[in-house]
Amino acid sequence: MKYRLATIPLLCATCFLDAKIAVGQDSEAVETMVVTGTRKAGKTAEQLASPVDIIEGDDLANQGDTELTDLMRNLVPSFNVTTQPISDAGTIVRPANLRGLPPDSTLVLINGKRRHRAAVISFLGQGVSDGAQGVDLSMIPAIAVERAEVLRDGASALYGSDAIAGVMNFVLKDNDEGARFEAKAGSYYEGDGTMFQYAGNVGTSPFEGGFANFSFEYREADATSRSIQRDDAASLRESGNAYVADPAQTWGQPEVKSDVKLFANFGQTINNNLELYAFGNYGTRDSQGGFYYRNPTDRLGVYTTEDSEGNVSQLVGDTNPGSGPDCSNLSLDAAADNTTIQGRECFSFTEVFPGGFTPRFGGRLVDSSGVFGLRGEFNNGFRYDLSGGVGRNEVEFYLDNTVNASLGPNSPTTFEPGGYIQEDEQFNLDVSYPMGAINLAAGLERRRETFTINAGDEASYANGPLSQYGFSIGSNGFSGFSPDIAGKFSRYNNAAYLDVESDITRIWSVGLAGRYEEFEDFGVTRNGRLSTRLDLSDQLVLRGTISTGFRAPTPGQANVTNTTTAFEGGSLIDRGTIPPTNPIAQLYGGEQLKPETSQNYTFGAILKTGSLRTTVDYFNIAIKDRIAQSVSREISPEEAAALEAAGYAGAGNYAAIRFYTNAFETETQGVDLIMSYPLKALPGASVLRFAGNWTETKVIDYTTGILDEKRIRQLEEGLPQYRANLSLSNRVGSWRSLARVNYFGPYYEAHLDSGGLPIEAGEEFTVDAELGVALMDNLSIIMGAQNIFNEFPDEHDHQGVAGAKYPETAPMGFNGGFYYGKLIYFL
Repeated sequence: MKYRLATIPLLCATCFLDAKIAVGQDSEAVETMVVTGTRKAGKTAEQLASPVDIIEGDDLANQGDTELTDLMRNLVPSFNVTTQPISDAGTIVRPANLRGLPPDSTLVLINGKRRHRAAVISFLGQGVSDGAQGVDLSMIPAIAVERAEVLRDGASALYGSDAIAGVMNFVLKDNDEGARFEAKAGSYYEGDGTMFQYAGNVGTSPFEGGFANFSFEYREADATSRSIQRDDAASLRESGNAYVADPAQTWGQPEVKSDVKLFANFGQTINNNLELYAFGNYGTRDSQGGFYYRNPTDRLGVYTTEDSEGNVSQLVGDTNPGSGPDCSNLSLDAAADNTTIQGRECFSFTEVFPGGFTPRFGGRLVDSSGVFGLRGEFNNGFRYDLSGGVGRNEVEFYLDNTVNASLGPNSPTTFEPGGYIQEDEQFNLDVSYPMGAINLAAGLERRRETFTINAGDEASYANGPLSQYGFSIGSNGFSGFSPDIAGKFSRYNNAAYLDVESDITRIWSVGLAGRYEEFEDFGVTRNGRLSTRLDLSDQLVLRGTISTGFRAPTPGQANVTNTTTAFEGGSLIDRGTIPPTNPIAQLYGGEQLKPETSQNYTFGAILKTGSLRTTVDYFNIAIKDRIAQSVSREISPEEAAALEAAGYAGAGNYAAIRFYTNAFETETQGVDLIMSYPLKALPGASVLRFAGNWTETKVIDYTTGILDEKRIRQLEEGLPQYRANLSLSNRVGSWRSLARVNYFGPYYEAHLDSGGLPIEAGEEFTVDAELGVALMDNLSIIMGAQNIFNEFPDEHDHQGVAGAKYPETAPMGFNGGFYYGKLIYFL
């Protein structure tokens, strides 16, 4: 028996889960389906006033990529995500962008319920994502997803904060019988990055009228390297320093040591008008990437020191001050000579790492959630949905192969610098009542967000005895969180909405929604949305919406403190991120954050010419008081000392600081074009599909001194303005094939996040191909390749600076071709 929620639709902020779906890259017609963006039952994607993409679970599964983030990039042209080779916490949770906006401008739902955000904040977000705190899509296993619904429209009036760019709703499988198991392996053409993945989905029916559906995924992936030797490291080796590694610094895909994902989805019908439901997940991941190389001839605070006139000299410290030996102006050879008292008591890190060192940065992530609800319908058609949910995302960072320089020879080389926890709680009541051609819906919501900073081990933030000589404080590369910085920061908000949809005439429908939301820390927002649709004929439909929106700053963005190593002005510096209300930040204009506000409008058309179906939609998103991190500001030694005295460990090493601010306004506009055509001339069932996107962002106003030219170019040109893919899918008997051409337009990269190292990258094409065959009724084998012709981005002129052979922000990736094989077994 195949159980579906056929008697009681899911009344939530998005959709009703009782309908069928029959659209995808391999389908010709669009049947009745559940879609995001309406609270009226029985709507299809084509009947909405807003553009909604429906992506079937099979479309997600039939690809070479493994993470859901990458799978969505291949299917939604306005969605971008890149490899994060050296990006602090961004290595652990990669930021993704819809319609050219940051990750936290897209609302993510699971079964229509808001998904909790990740604890990770993207401190090195390549301009567009700097400072964003979005949802970790990669914790959702593709095998658990029945379909994905992508609303490409502003929807804050419907859903609240974070829905400026759009909404992504992942509907979980609800099979009550059967099972599917997958084993997948692959590797890059270069012979590295080997990946193994095992996944499964099992449906059961523990009680009559109910289902319990379980999914799991386990993945491991080796690191890759697309590096050359840095110029400075090559010079050291040529001069006779045999301790320098080759390459000294690795640019590539981070290593995933273990990635475990478990999802469960439950439903139980009590009677014809009442149903209980629940779903949740638990997942863990351990991943590790690289950092910048520390050169033994010029790394300040570890190997060298700089006086007030800018003169650099080798850094030597006295481990036993007052005992007699004079360590000042001591040569490195003399400091390393342990046969003398000077050599024994005078210390330089060339004794420990004579060839320099490259820290390794990683994180252990734990993600969990649970949603429970009760929904029902009275005989008069009045429906209700009462639910509560919790979500928790925790990451604990670790560092290897680095030092707390101030501890000198007593420094460990492995550190636990602390971590972040994001916890979300939500309670929702949604009701709906059909009145002929009018559907009324309303709801209440209460949410609580909590961001916690956990202190690290003492060595990661300790101020050791050698700090008096200029040795840096805290674990080098990512300083630990001291108990003074650690803490818990929470916020409540309450919301109410009203939504009316009406078919005015047979060909004209209108929707009107309003939302009132009150936040504990910054007050009230009010948002509205007006949508309309005009069916001029069976061949032509016009649609459009206009709305206002908002995005609330997260408690993490308002309170986080972080010290990281960044490349600025041609060298590495320790850069601190501090709360905007910190007195030092306030000296430079920092103040309490307020929400972003937006004005969105879209208008488009659906065209049908014979078997050719075309949708084209224009969108415009104007955002005021946009939240982002300021540019780095150099700070004086006195200001750094004041931060240190306030408990900000490692602040004495700060060469620069930055903070969150509502600093600028942008306008983002674009066009989405989607076309599908069944090729009846080919044997079997074939569909040709084109999906293209043009997105352009302009900074139209900003606070002087908060943004600089580099940051503006990153915001405007850091993502390709043009993306497209053309795919051909075919089924003949037991055989299935897919071919896809991907296009990525030109883009700009501030290499190493430095305005002095610009890369003007050109357009790129890649080709994916897959071939599958059913060996028997319950066993299939699939072979394929992503980027089958092994294309790479254009090499750039700054390779020798840090050893990156290709642009690190390349939207097509920089690892080259990837081949894979997969076995699928059905029960």
